[in-house]
Amino acid sequence: MHRIKLCKYFPKPIAYSYQTVHHQTHLENVASMASLLKSRSVIRFSGPDTVKFLQGLLTNDVRRFSEPLGGQNSSLPTPNLPSVSASPIYAALLTPQGRFLYDLFLYRPSRPEEKLDRTGSGPGPDSGLSGSVELFADVDTSVFDELLATFKRYRLRSKVDIENVAEDFSCWQRYGKNISEKSSFVEEPEATAVGWGGGVDHSGMATARGNNHGWQWFKDPRLDFLGYRGIFPSNTTPPLVESDKETDEHNFLLWRLELGIAEGSSEIPKGEAIPLEYNLAGLNAISFDKGCYVGQELVARTHHRGVIRKRLLPLRFLGEVDQKVAPGSEVIESATGKKAGTVITAVGSRGLGLLRLEEAFKGSGSLKSIQGEEDVKVEAIRPAWWPADWFPEYQQHTVVL
Repeated sequence: MHRIKLCKYFPKPIAYSYQTVHHQTHLENVASMASLLKSRSVIRFSGPDTVKFLQGLLTNDVRRFSEPLGGQNSSLPTPNLPSVSASPIYAALLTPQGRFLYDLFLYRPSRPEEKLDRTGSGPGPDSGLSGSVELFADVDTSVFDELLATFKRYRLRSKVDIENVAEDFSCWQRYGKNISEKSSFVEEPEATAVGWGGGVDHSGMATARGNNHGWQWFKDPRLDFLGYRGIFPSNTTPPLVESDKETDEHNFLLWRLELGIAEGSSEIPKGEAIPLEYNLAGLNAISFDKGCYVGQELVARTHHRGVIRKRLLPLRFLGEVDQKVAPGSEVIESATGKKAGTVITAVGSRGLGLLRLEEAFKGSGSLKSIQGEEDVKVEAIRPAWWPADWFPEYQQHTVVL
């Protein structure tokens, strides 16, 4: 069990425990945290058909992994880090009917020839990967075996190897108020201490000194304020992870719940969820410009229709909520008993719900509650990161015009 460690940035009067966090979240006061994500496992794709194989399956455009790296993530090369780095991609695999199956974060590791050799006097040795691409993906641990089998079933004669490397690599996340408020042009104080300079890419680099693999932190490809994400060898602690800032991944779950962001097949119901209702387009998981992929027809039709009447959004439960709110609970209008939506995830006083927007954001006088637990009131929260055209008043205005 990964032990919770108290962060020095929590106000002292707060007793830092799961029970306290459930009922009274103070994560907005936390400067920065880092969590080992045991809910995610790592697989590796390699071979000359890797990009072509994934391009025909996933919702996002993975072709840029096979293109020459641009200069946007650039710095001086070191024996551990290249001069340029490919940013990760968030994507999903859907059913042929366009329903969500699995989400993936894809990373392209740097090659030896993109870095300096161990002496720092010249380029590293040729990797022998010319014409081939190696990609790593962090995926939901709870469906890991099933996901591997699904990819192997789609492989057919494609020249791509799909390997379980969950024992060798782990997924980490750095997040918190200070991290989320940084722009790509503002240097983190922690980074200065390990040798970052003004010319180093703050969204991608971990440190100019590290292990022989040169694994890096990257800005979370979904939204900047989610912080930094990366995969690292399991026998090492990533750079910039200090002992007093390492905490259980339960707190990353709470951080996501407050922002209204689901992750994995338990929070985005497998075989049921419509990707656009779970905001995957706003989380940069879908490309509407790429060619065909599994399940594209429903996604494209829903997108071009232009109106999404239900969306996943953050919920706050008010009242005595202990064990009274569970996934699947119905959210109803207190006055009329009319169903407004369904709770998808619930952790104490926080949760995620799939609600009809017209009902969710009615006037403040329109209270909602949980079916069968009318003493538990429900507050639907407007996420600050949502674009204006997702809100019902914008859609109604557009229709009138």
